[in-house]
Amino acid sequence: MVLQESGEMYLETIYILSKKLDAVRSIDVGEYMKFSKPSVSRAMGLLKNGGFINVDQKGYITLTGVGYETASKIYERHTVLTKCLLELGVDEENASNDACRIEHVISDATFEAIKDHMK
Repeated sequence: MVLQESGEMYLETIYILSKKLDAVRSIDVGEYMKFSKPSVSRAMGLLKNGGFINVDQKGYITLTGVGYETASKIYERHTVLTKCLLELGVDEENASNDACRIEHVISDATFEAIKDHMK
C-alpha cells in the first residue's frame, strides 16, 4: 500500500507521540493534529488495514515494522529539512511548515544529497 501525504502525517504523529507518551491512542493523535475523531478513526482504520499500525483491545496504537520504518523516514526528513532551512535564515515557523510540505514530495536521491551536504 502506498501512503498519501495524510497517511504519512498520521504515521509521523504516532512516531512523535510514541517518543513522548507511554501509550498512544487515537484521541492523542487527534489532539496533536487538531483533527476530528471521525477523521482520525478513518485514518487509523486505513493505516491498520495497510499494515502500518496495530491497535490493541484497549485502543493503544503501535507502529508495525513497516510503519516504524516509514514514520522514522518522514520524521528524519522533517528534522533535516527544517535544520537546513533554518541554516539558510528561514524563521523557525516557516522552516518547519515548509519542511513538512517538502518531506512528502522530495525524492530519496535529493534528500540524501541534502543530508550529505548538511554533515
